[in-house]
Amino acid sequence: MQRSETDSSVISSSRVNGTNVYNLSGVKLGSIDSLMIDKFSGQVRYAVMELGGFLGMGADLYPLPWNSLKYDTEYGGYLVFVTKEQLNNAPRYDSNTRPDYTDEYGRRVYKHYGVPYL
Repeated sequence: MQRSETDSSVISSSRVNGTNVYNLSGVKLGSIDSLMIDKFSGQVRYAVMELGGFLGMGADLYPLPWNSLKYDTEYGGYLVFVTKEQLNNAPRYDSNTRPDYTDEYGRRVYKHYGVPYL
């Protein structure tokens, strides 16, 4: 029996990009810009959420620990368990400057969201 793509527990990264991200109240925060994948383990480390701007210009990018997002079929997007205050003070960058995703940077991002670093 062949399963449809919607029955699968995996998804192509190209389909994740652009997927909306919501807070627990169902308010849209932004959308997934890209995924950051560990070269050695193959694990997704971060979903980089685009927030603000217009047509991709002037938007800030927020790396979120991948395991802090949960897919919700009702919203057809990801729920993230963060407060507005956490986002206001979160590590972020603009689309013209990408940080070095070092272990030190990763620990800072994960600590900010209260998620154990991989």
